[in-house]
Amino acid sequence: MSYYQQEMECAPCDKMKELKTERLVRTVKHVYENVPYYRKLMDDHGVRPGDIKSLDDLSKLPFLTKDDLRDAYPYGLLAVPLTDAVRIQSTSGTTGKRVVAFYTQADIDLWDECCARAIVAAGGGKDDVVHVSYGYGLFTGGPGLNGGSHKVGSLTLPMSSGNTERQIQFMTDLGSTILCCTPSYASYLAETIIKQGDRDKIKLKAGIFGAEAWSEEMRRDLEKNLGIKAYDIYGLTEITGPGVSFECSEQTGMHVNEDHFIPEIIDPVTGETLPEGSKGELVFTCISKTAFPLIRYRTRDICVLSRKQCSCGRTLIKMSRLMGRTDDMLIIRGVNVFPSQIETVILKCGLTPNYQIIVDRVNHTDTLEVRVEMTSEMFSDAIKNIAYRENELVSAMKDMLGISPKVKLVAPQSITRSEGKAVRVIDNRKI
Repeated sequence: MSYYQQEMECAPCDKMKELKTERLVRTVKHVYENVPYYRKLMDDHGVRPGDIKSLDDLSKLPFLTKDDLRDAYPYGLLAVPLTDAVRIQSTSGTTGKRVVAFYTQADIDLWDECCARAIVAAGGGKDDVVHVSYGYGLFTGGPGLNGGSHKVGSLTLPMSSGNTERQIQFMTDLGSTILCCTPSYASYLAETIIKQGDRDKIKLKAGIFGAEAWSEEMRRDLEKNLGIKAYDIYGLTEITGPGVSFECSEQTGMHVNEDHFIPEIIDPVTGETLPEGSKGELVFTCISKTAFPLIRYRTRDICVLSRKQCSCGRTLIKMSRLMGRTDDMLIIRGVNVFPSQIETVILKCGLTPNYQIIVDRVNHTDTLEVRVEMTSEMFSDAIKNIAYRENELVSAMKDMLGISPKVKLVAPQSITRSEGKAVRVIDNRKI
């Protein structure tokens, strides 16, 4: 880790503000001069690079959305000559055109440093064995944590996702100490490790989990079953990948690498910038990338920003655990429902995080069904007890959501496991 990197993580607010202002002004000028799509967008909003002189001017700039990225696919937002780009990463493209992000070598170095900060914050160092079970290839998870691990100087196991038996073999044989993967896959690994009787063979001390929403209850479940401290990490392919923000030992939010990414919270309906501490939609502006810097990109993620002093000594602003998304929020009979709310209830009631949410429309009325796997102990109980537990879940979910779903407890292992992002929601209203 460079001295500069450590210095900026704990930089005084005035020094950070000065750096962010300088980089913002430079980046706005860079995209205006090199990206016709941006230039038209700014011109249409009556904004010129000279209008951006301080961080207070950020709100003058137009928002960018995923629709813009799809409209500009593939090269429309590239801000450097193609010969300067050395890599692309991409989203899955399951909801439309793929989003392709470009990187110069300097952009990759920046990304590696951001992920290195996350690993160090989780207690990682040169003596650690970092077990990367995020997917590689076009997905940013594997390459991001892989690069961060190299930057720290840890021994890196580029496992990728899948082949769970081999994952556990390498984990035990090579003494993996830090696990990096989605929380749902970590849960599956823990389940398999315990089932095989390998719990005492693993040497994990920490896990860095991201790429999907997970709850505090799931954190406690993973920490108990794997004997680790579980850390959250956040990122988007569009911005750079994992490492945009990361959790420290305090575990009260994720520090944003704001010397590279400026966060804002806005009202998702009006677009108005909200004050610190307000719950709203997270917006990011890249201020140090060159190939694919996004300005005021709407993430659709809901959270809160805070500058409350952190015991770890870092002065980087914190973003809370994600509270849902504006675009995967389910509206059921006029009520806003987030899958994370349902997961919280399930885990508080002592069940496993293996569940599916099925939304349908019957006779012009929305229906909500939650299928939850029973534990082995529950499965052997009398039918009467199972019915009691289903009613208990219905009552708890009604208190959380404001509506009563149908709850169905299903047999252990009956819900398909995921070795990447878990498929939690099946919304048949869209079919």
